[in-house]
Amino acid sequence: MKQITIAIALLFSVSIFAQTNAELKKHYETFYKQMKKQGDVQGIINAMTHLDILEPSVARKDTLAYVYLSEGQYVQALNVIGVEKNATDSDINVEVKALALKNLNQPKMALEHYEILYKRNPNPYLAYEMADLKIQTDDLAGAKNNIEYGLTNVKDDMKKAFYETQQPYETSLKAAFLYLKGLMLFRENKTANINTALKLMNDALEIDPKFNLARISREALEGQKAQNAAKKN
Repeated sequence: MKQITIAIALLFSVSIFAQTNAELKKHYETFYKQMKKQGDVQGIINAMTHLDILEPSVARKDTLAYVYLSEGQYVQALNVIGVEKNATDSDINVEVKALALKNLNQPKMALEHYEILYKRNPNPYLAYEMADLKIQTDDLAGAKNNIEYGLTNVKDDMKKAFYETQQPYETSLKAAFLYLKGLMLFRENKTANINTALKLMNDALEIDPKFNLARISREALEGQKAQNAAKKN
């Protein structure tokens, strides 16, 4: 009799828990919709976190990580989904890992995920990011391959955003590739390639005279060239 009573009590407890769980899920789904309506990002994060606890979902984790990424909370994004490579990861999952690691100054780890995205869908935008990271990690041969692919496949209407100034700006992706090629060649041989690198910076500025990074790089190259000439004299 005692065992039957315990069994009934357990079933009753499970029933109450299931009901409470369902009610909480409904509450946070409603809360999530309201936060989206109000544009309250932190509220969206809170709602999605509670929903993932109540009903864990890979898709929900990926979306939550993407929201963190969009808010510049890179560590939090990676805490949700990790940094490991998995063949079954969704595109959004891999993109979050790549971008978060890049912004956390982990170029080698970021490249691993960019490589996955590139294999799935090669395009000039990914080629630029990979070339940039490869230059940072001294893989100049790899950067050259990505740059040549980019220059071959880039379209005139493609743009690249830059954030080194107080006011972010966009420039032609083709101009960005020319700038990157100049940078890569200069890193390859700072003496023999300086004139070619300068020409590429000028080519980039011919496309977009307001391209700040190309202008700064041209000035630095001109200064280096003047120093080289002074040493010879």
